[in-house]
Amino acid sequence: MSETSKLRHIALSVPDPEAAATFFEQAFGMQRAGRAMRGIYMSDGIVNIALLNFGDEPVPGFENQKGYYGLIHFGVWVDSLEEAGSKVTEAGGAYVTGRKETDPNVFYEVKYKTPEGIVFDMTESGWRGAVKNVVAA
Repeated sequence: MSETSKLRHIALSVPDPEAAATFFEQAFGMQRAGRAMRGIYMSDGIVNIALLNFGDEPVPGFENQKGYYGLIHFGVWVDSLEEAGSKVTEAGGAYVTGRKETDPNVFYEVKYKTPEGIVFDMTESGWRGAVKNVVAA
């Protein structure tokens, strides 16, 4: 991946996104960055954390584990999906699903998995509440 690829997204499956958001606010001083389809996006000003409740739907990557709560995937903000995707597959990873969106106002994620089967997202557009490049104080 390019030198500017940055870990900027973590998705967690939680039973109650509102309670989890309150915890992240009180325990870590995080801010609500927006609503997700299944929950709430939180941010520390650099990283986006998605707190998601899948209800009766299977959690992607954990379809055989009913009631799974915990880490779902992580996300990396890249300069070029094409370049990063090629490097991932050359390193033994595999494409899972998703595609790059042409609308610059749409957040999107392209899912891959590591050789061990750990799912992760890559995007060029980022996540709400995340900042790609951080300047040291």
